[in-house]
Amino acid sequence: MSNNKINKKDIIIISAINLRSGGSLTILRNCLNFLSGSPISKNYRIIALVHNKNLCNFPNIEYLEFPKSIKSYFLRIYYEYFYFKKLSKKLNPYLWLSLHDITPSVKAERRAVYMHNPSVFNKLKISDLKFDKTYILFSLFYKYLYKINIKKNKFCIVQQKWLKGALSEKLKIDETKFIVAKPEDQTKNIENISFNIQFKRKNYVNFFFPSLPRPFKNFETVCEAAKIIYENRIKDIKIFLTIDGSENSYSKYIYNKYKQIPNIKFTGLIPSEEMNDWYSKMDVLIFPSRLETWGLPISEFKATGKPMILADLPYAKETAEGANHVAYFNPNDAKKLANLIIELYSHNVYHFSSQPVADDNMNNIISGYEDLFKTLLS
Repeated sequence: MSNNKINKKDIIIISAINLRSGGSLTILRNCLNFLSGSPISKNYRIIALVHNKNLCNFPNIEYLEFPKSIKSYFLRIYYEYFYFKKLSKKLNPYLWLSLHDITPSVKAERRAVYMHNPSVFNKLKISDLKFDKTYILFSLFYKYLYKINIKKNKFCIVQQKWLKGALSEKLKIDETKFIVAKPEDQTKNIENISFNIQFKRKNYVNFFFPSLPRPFKNFETVCEAAKIIYENRIKDIKIFLTIDGSENSYSKYIYNKYKQIPNIKFTGLIPSEEMNDWYSKMDVLIFPSRLETWGLPISEFKATGKPMILADLPYAKETAEGANHVAYFNPNDAKKLANLIIELYSHNVYHFSSQPVADDNMNNIISGYEDLFKTLLS
């Protein structure tokens, strides 16, 4: 990098006005946390466009807040395709990185988009419409928004290999434009925990499904499995769900339908800073989501070395690479899930095995934000 470039203080824009919860907010926080402490912050002026800077406030970052961005999808579209064009002409950034799927209409020397909304692959159920019509309709529209300006990006960033191939085919983009940016692997910290020792220390087993209340997250299958377990008169199993019925119409439906099942424990949403404490208290992770681009709880829980029962889908297998004790089930098969829970409770680990780490000797697969920004800025 030339001295001219350093002295000029080129601008990096991190656009994330719609990220405010879940795994996508974690991506924003991790990204800005890295940039804040990186030499990049000395060489570049870094400006984050966010809904609320209190969600991701780090030093060495300038913030432009857009509190109205979450009030309607029409405002979101206005910002992405009209307002940001004016803003980019004013700031003239070197890099514009959009962290939320949509490629805005902007002027920048190089552009990149982080694609982590899997809604273009969502097989919607008619019943989903009764919970959030606006979200569902916008999801249907998302496949068209994905395509707008997409080929103007120098790079398209995804977290998994399966998504790279699927989006390349769906959007007609050459695979060489994709960067597979995996979250940093924590499997080196995994302990080989014995099932029997782990469970004999107490007279019940805690199963945990942490997720936001969205229909594709598939709380129904977990609750139906809990119902089967209860009907089998097994009282020493507790299944903790991070909803309580107050969050939205979907969580209210789930809570009202299953609140009479005593082995289901509704915790309400858990702040991200408290999740590690919950992981330490829980014995097994359940993750039945029908659709993810990563599945953050899988990678976070994987580092504990404890067992996981996961949806038998490509995203889950890729995220679980390196885990010691994993079993998979059809995410629509509550009976299979119940059987796996009961087997594990009974110390039967026949269906559990390690998930091998795939050979990543292929182009454009990186791990961590340091390597990502080296690629984006080089």
